[in-house]
Amino acid sequence: MLSQSIQLFTMGFTQKSAEQFFDTLIKSGVRTVIDTRLNNVSQLAGFTKKNDLKYFLKQVGGIDYVHILDLAPTKDILVEYKKSKGDWGVYEQKFLRLISDRQIEKKVTPKLLNHGCLLCSEAKPHNCHRRLVAEYLKNRWDNVNIQHL
Repeated sequence: MLSQSIQLFTMGFTQKSAEQFFDTLIKSGVRTVIDTRLNNVSQLAGFTKKNDLKYFLKQVGGIDYVHILDLAPTKDILVEYKKSKGDWGVYEQKFLRLISDRQIEKKVTPKLLNHGCLLCSEAKPHNCHRRLVAEYLKNRWDNVNIQHL
């Protein structure tokens, strides 16, 4: 018997107002925001700083929040990417090796991911690790539908 399909969302918070951000999550039926950022306490995060975001999600949309560092890149991978002025191919290769080594498919459950939203800062998913995480899990589990918000 085939297992039930998992609806997994991804979203970056930059270039969105708080209203756009929360309305998009609520209208999409997101139940849990899964924070994939390495640094989620920076002042640059604005309304998405860890403790503020957890509060706002619950109050505004009844949405749960979890931060999973194993879904984030390491600092050295990020620094190298910025130093090399964004060689996406190198970053992607290193990040995919990292999440494979971490065996992230054993650190998240289908229940958590179903109607979950992988969150990071990048506005678009193309050159973002949240897309790589989503696709990696889809390749491991085969029953994941990904929607980038």
